[in-house]
Amino acid sequence: MSNRETLTNYVYTLVNGLIQAGVQDVVVSPGSRSTPLAYAFASKSQELSLYRQVDERSAGFFALGIAKAKGRPVVLLCTSGTAAANYFPAIVEAKYARVPLIVITADRPHELREVGAPQTINQVHIYGENVKWSAEFPIPDDASQTLPYIEHHVVRAAAIAMASPMGPVHLNVPFREPLLINFNEEAGASKRYVQSFISPLAPSLAAMRQLEKIVASAERGLLVVGELSNGSDMAGLWTFIRAVKWPVLVESLSNLRTNIPKDCIPYIVSTYDAILKHDAFRYTVKVDTLIRFGAQPVSKFLMQFIAASEPSVYVVVDEDPMFRDSISKATHFIHANVGQWLASLQIESREQGDYLALWQQAETIATARVEAYPSWSTDEGAQVAAMLEAIPAGSDLFVSSSMPVRDIDTFLMKTDKDIRILANRGANGIDGVVSTALGYSAANPQRPMYLLIGDLALLHDSNAFIATRYQKCQLHVIVMNNDGGGIFSYLPQAKVTEHYEELFGTPTAITFEQLAGLYELEYSAVHDCTQLKEAMKRNKQLQLIEVFTNRVENTAAHRKLWQQIAEDLTAWLQSN
Repeated sequence: MSNRETLTNYVYTLVNGLIQAGVQDVVVSPGSRSTPLAYAFASKSQELSLYRQVDERSAGFFALGIAKAKGRPVVLLCTSGTAAANYFPAIVEAKYARVPLIVITADRPHELREVGAPQTINQVHIYGENVKWSAEFPIPDDASQTLPYIEHHVVRAAAIAMASPMGPVHLNVPFREPLLINFNEEAGASKRYVQSFISPLAPSLAAMRQLEKIVASAERGLLVVGELSNGSDMAGLWTFIRAVKWPVLVESLSNLRTNIPKDCIPYIVSTYDAILKHDAFRYTVKVDTLIRFGAQPVSKFLMQFIAASEPSVYVVVDEDPMFRDSISKATHFIHANVGQWLASLQIESREQGDYLALWQQAETIATARVEAYPSWSTDEGAQVAAMLEAIPAGSDLFVSSSMPVRDIDTFLMKTDKDIRILANRGANGIDGVVSTALGYSAANPQRPMYLLIGDLALLHDSNAFIATRYQKCQLHVIVMNNDGGGIFSYLPQAKVTEHYEELFGTPTAITFEQLAGLYELEYSAVHDCTQLKEAMKRNKQLQLIEVFTNRVENTAAHRKLWQQIAEDLTAWLQSN
């Protein structure tokens, strides 16, 4: 067998194995050493969707977005050298956000490593503990063991990526020159492997009985729901909420604030961050039994409330034995996905309505102030409220970390409107946000995708728009341009005038009209809520709406809102 035939069988075995394991999407960045695999993936257009992005850093987040949307592994392919290193931020996010990626880095052969050969770095285990599993593949050869090894290891990679908790895996694949293959889709056809079955995690019967006892004995029970993992059974969770009849503090990323079943609306509390800033209210609603599903919420005040309450029972339901509990207050851990098992519990709740009523009244007070906010303010908060009003039902909204996700948590009120809220909150970074939104949109073209982002985060990922030159994309970007890092205005650093602007405010004086022109995005510059709503009506495939705001005014207006809510809560508590 010729070298070319050997290489052809090798790469098609790898690609066919991934397809057999359920892979549907591949994101490729161009490069020489990855040529054989790039050709093999590209020739499988009937079975794979192939996306292109020349910037590996953006490509990693683009693949992350697709995987977040589909809940199945997406392949990333790059050449050797620093190309592999540029995947690192997306891999870190995938690990902590629990998103399945199969990262394939082409490599130079062993004899070219550590001898000064170009585009050669140490790629073996390059991602360390940030991937669930890593494997170094053999050089293509005619040995009888090689192809079965390749076939079973790619299947293993897909299974590990999908097993709870989901996450990234890494395959390092070395190739010698020449790198060209025969386009023969019959090569490397699967000979043995048939199918993998990855089961969702359900708790043990003992865990379920214990949870039933915990609910039955709770005097003051509270549910907290953060961002949920892919594949979470929302119907089972709603059934559980109906049964326990407890207040449910739902983060915007949980997607339990939108599209709410009407009979569950009374239990949902969306303004908890604002009302838990009030010392007297925190004391009044001190909790004894708390059950949390999903990731730790964005709200610092919620976590401080839980820590100060020291609930006698604090149950964390998580699909990872390394369950998330940054304040170390959990008393029970249930290893499970959010699933239908919640609907099968025999719940006997002691909630008589008194504790729920406290939260409901505070929610009513805070909601009134939040809804009145745009009548007296034109800051970023008012703009976010206007954006939420204007977004059509059936849309997705991707939200950047820093101030955008906090503003969504403040101004997204509970509603039966169908909007999905998404974000990269694994590592809470502001890098790769545009790319992730584009990837998510590519996997869900039937739903319009909006992106709320700050000016610094947009600058971090402006290369994301290169992807729009290679495949059809749709994205409506709303960038809040306050000329710098708005989040720092709320932190103690803002009270220290020395070096604040140069180290934290970091103004750039950059606007984005020319960036929009470079990538042929429909551009609008807006200064008030009416202009924003009008711009959003244009509904182009690719749109950039730049909202000009002021950091000082934003901070003052937000603090005024919190003060208004605090004063109303004080008056209510004193009258009872």
